Amino acid sequence: MIDSARLESIVSEAGRIAHSLWPGAGNSLRSWEKSPNNPVSEADIAVDTFLKRELGALLPAAGWLSEETADDPARLGRDLIWLVDPVDGTRDFIRGRSGWAVSVALISAGRPLIGILSAPARGETWQAVAGQGAWRNGQRLVASTRTAFSGSRVPAVSLPKTDSDLVTVDQPNSIALRIAMVAADEADLVATLRWGFEWDIAAAGMIAREAGAAVTDAYGNKLDYNKRDPRAFGVLACAPLIHDAAVARLAPRAAELGA
Repeated sequence: MIDSARLESIVSEAGRIAHSLWPGAGNSLRSWEKSPNNPVSEADIAVDTFLKRELGALLPAAGWLSEETADDPARLGRDLIWLVDPVDGTRDFIRGRSGWAVSVALISAGRPLIGILSAPARGETWQAVAGQGAWRNGQRLVASTRTAFSGSRVPAVSLPKTDSDLVTVDQPNSIALRIAMVAADEADLVATLRWGFEWDIAAAGMIAREAGAAVTDAYGNKLDYNKRDPRAFGVLACAPLIHDAAVARLAPRAAELGA
């Protein structure tokens, strides 16, 4: 069995390291673009390095897949892997906004076993263990139970006219935190219609699912992890009773955009 207290301590320390570099706390920060419109900062690298060392020591049998580490195909032969985004929501992080989190998931046979988000700028720690529910700061989470698709709360700055029947709520830059909002019944629906990476969604998707939400890709299919190509087209997290309506609205757009 994994030492859960040690794991929680490691992720908490990763959050502290990130926060110690966060401009929102008055710190100077070096940042650059890995590619056009793809920012990274020294915090991403520092947290990635720390987590790779400490999680590797905690569970040496596990492989590793992270946004900031070159992919090692050896992970495909491992039953267990750590799936990490050292700073999810880098744009908010660099701008000194609080909408970012450290995201850590432990995957076994393509399914999440443990998911943790550390969001120290918001004073939040989110956790879930397979079959044991989801928690934020020690409080058990119950996901949105909305039954009507129209009027659903969506974390977004604005929505297209075709979705004018939906309602916007505050949008952190971190997709993980947006998904977690569904787990906390602070949003009813989160969806993306683009190619995204497993490390963006594994921990938060598990937290939402353990809280009772439906979590799939944009077509309504289950999400698999530790794939050779660690991407999925779109993610959908929502109240279970609006999932079919959400897929009906989103799948045609996904088919067009993902072709």
